[in-house]
Amino acid sequence: MSDLARVCIHVHSQYVESQSLPDEDRYVFAYTITIRNLGRSNVQLRSRYWLITNGNGRETEVQGEGVVGEQPHIAAGGEYQYTSGAIMETPMGTMQGHYVMIDDAGEEFHVEIPVFRLAVQTHIH
Repeated sequence: MSDLARVCIHVHSQYVESQSLPDEDRYVFAYTITIRNLGRSNVQLRSRYWLITNGNGRETEVQGEGVVGEQPHIAAGGEYQYTSGAIMETPMGTMQGHYVMIDDAGEEFHVEIPVFRLAVQTHIH
């Protein structure tokens, strides 16, 4: 990665109760990711890799081009945000992975997506 490319990832996840069926071991989560380009070079997100681990330790790998059907260009100083989802058989799990990006010079680099939790919020009264 060139020293001109600096990318920061922020993730916010939430449980989607309206689409979940806990009695059938179906837990739906939404996550919003903000990708900030803090560098001086424009970048493009080319592909993604996810490692999803459910509460029982079962791992699922997901990879593909772009995110939500796009391969966004993110200008220097700009940001891109999208929301996607994951379905798990347990009320808690984690996701982590990386994006493959390319900068203006045509140099490909990986941006790590730090591990984040997917968890049903329990309300204690």
